Amino acid sequence: MREASPDPVDAKQRPRIAIEAVTPSVDDGRFAVKTIVGRPVTVEADIFADGHEVLRAEVLWRKKGSGDWSRAPMRELTNDRWAGAFTPGVIGAHEYAIEAWWDDYGTFRRDLTKKRDAGLDVKLETDEGLTLLEEHASAAPAERAREVADIVLRTRTVDTTARVAELLSSATAAAAKAADPRAHATQTKPFPLEVERIQAGFASWYELFPRSESGDPLKHGTFRDVIKRLPQIRDMGFDVLYFPPISPIGKTNRKGPNNTLTPGPDDPGSPYAIGSADGGHDALHPELGTIDDFRALVAAAKENGLEIAIDYAIQCSPDHPWLKEHPGWFKWRPDGSMKYAENPPKKYQDIVNVDFYGPDAQPGLWEALRDVVLFWASEGVKTFRVDNPHTKPFPFWEWMIAEVKAKHPDAIFLSEAFTRPKVMYRLAKVGYGQSYTYFTWRNHKHEIAEYLTELSTTAPKDFFRPHFFTSTPDINPFFLQTSGRPGFLIRAALATTLSGLWGCYSGFEICESAPLPGKEEFLDSEKYQIRIRNWNQPGNIIPEITRLNRIRKENPALQSHLGVQFYNCFDDQILYYGKARLSDDGAAVTDMILVFVTLDPFGERNAGYELPLWEFGLPDDGTLAVEDLMRGNSFTLTGKSQSIYINPNELPFHVWRLRLPEGASI
Repeated sequence: MREASPDPVDAKQRPRIAIEAVTPSVDDGRFAVKTIVGRPVTVEADIFADGHEVLRAEVLWRKKGSGDWSRAPMRELTNDRWAGAFTPGVIGAHEYAIEAWWDDYGTFRRDLTKKRDAGLDVKLETDEGLTLLEEHASAAPAERAREVADIVLRTRTVDTTARVAELLSSATAAAAKAADPRAHATQTKPFPLEVERIQAGFASWYELFPRSESGDPLKHGTFRDVIKRLPQIRDMGFDVLYFPPISPIGKTNRKGPNNTLTPGPDDPGSPYAIGSADGGHDALHPELGTIDDFRALVAAAKENGLEIAIDYAIQCSPDHPWLKEHPGWFKWRPDGSMKYAENPPKKYQDIVNVDFYGPDAQPGLWEALRDVVLFWASEGVKTFRVDNPHTKPFPFWEWMIAEVKAKHPDAIFLSEAFTRPKVMYRLAKVGYGQSYTYFTWRNHKHEIAEYLTELSTTAPKDFFRPHFFTSTPDINPFFLQTSGRPGFLIRAALATTLSGLWGCYSGFEICESAPLPGKEEFLDSEKYQIRIRNWNQPGNIIPEITRLNRIRKENPALQSHLGVQFYNCFDDQILYYGKARLSDDGAAVTDMILVFVTLDPFGERNAGYELPLWEFGLPDDGTLAVEDLMRGNSFTLTGKSQSIYINPNELPFHVWRLRLPEGASI
């Protein structure tokens, strides 16, 4: 904050125009606002000045490091609030600002109009207007100056009535605007903006362990085995295929089935115990295949419309080469033994953590960890799910992600941080483009609505993109353990229609849910053993997942968590919400996706609800055309008061597209 100046000369140079409460901004510009390429960014601010002069303002934007600003006009809304919009066309780091100035000629035209309409003698005012135009011309580029000077020359020789007409004409106003010297121009500081590719905000993820893709429980799967499965994953509508760590797995303290400490000689161990004599984070587990096999997989995935995402886990097996090569990158106990990872009372005997602030950590460790990501990016992997980032330093992530995105602006980082809200939000601020969320544990109507309202209408909307995974290898939610096939359909419907980002872990499509008793964990977890599945087993929900993914791709309103509205359904077990698509000018709703999901997987529900006719500008007795996107039928509804029936054993949700009936108008 600038203090009041004791020097009147200095004080005179201070802005007369106030530009306050700029939105969007994250911590007043400390961190970047996030957006998607091709998506309009609306910038608002309070803009006002002393006196009664007419003001004008523009929003400015450019790619960071480039030269001239692009500009778009801002308009006054109400109570000194202004708004303007721009649409970034390329990905990468951008910045935007606001410039405001006194519109001297606009002020003159306003006042001249009032005096003329009041019947006053305005001869002297027309002289003042011509003088003002001369001042504009003297400061303008040659072409603009000539245009304004010509207006002055032809206007001086006519009578007062003709002068007024010329000075108030739209042509003169346009010429004055183009030559405006922008008196008392004030510009804000630049605000950072991160523009990312579409997949940062809209994608459907499928997670699998490559080692389980052989079809034989006694045979380790390979990258070549995964290639055979790609068409099936593609046909379900997924576009990101995500693997847990694929680096060599250590043998020291290797875990056995169900996280036991007594592995057999053929147990594969946890892929999160990274590193062995075969290499570290930039190497491949030999049983998965060679680097050429991996490259073949990346290429085959691309041919099938899929991109590969891999897990970036910053921890090491005791066998990782770094422990011998760089012992100063780790913590050691007083007796000289290594300090295993732990989350008391839990212990992870098969991994050790690096010490980011150890005696040899900077710059060596930090650069080595960055170079791991750069290595995989050079191999065609641009999406990284990061394991437990909340247990690593914020400054490291801010530095590392910026380093990677400077070379690969299309890189995407997903934060796996099931932790406190402010920590999750800080990770998003320092660079993460996506984040796991509390969705996994939100099962009741009010808590789902409250959580989505927070994410879509409060500060996180500008920097936090929620990724709704229905389950993970680490989390077998209690709800899915007991709700049967309807429960899996319920969670799939919620995830696919509430967020632009959703994912499921292999086995979800066949309703796999057997738990370790009393825990939110899978029995015979794939983290510790190979699992072979029958994808065609009775009761699978593959057709429903396929249809939901198609609906998402066909309806832009479902491609973001933003814009969700919760409506009245008079049953505490039915969540009812909509997402509208607006006309190009934002003035009207063109269509809307309306969703009803029962949260009760066991009982039939029949409840009243309010059809949101008002969103289309219709009266309470209006009519809307409805297309049932899951069942494939169409009908019309008339009137605000309606009722809905849901049988969870058939399909525990409805997804409708609402439009005005053909030929209808508001």
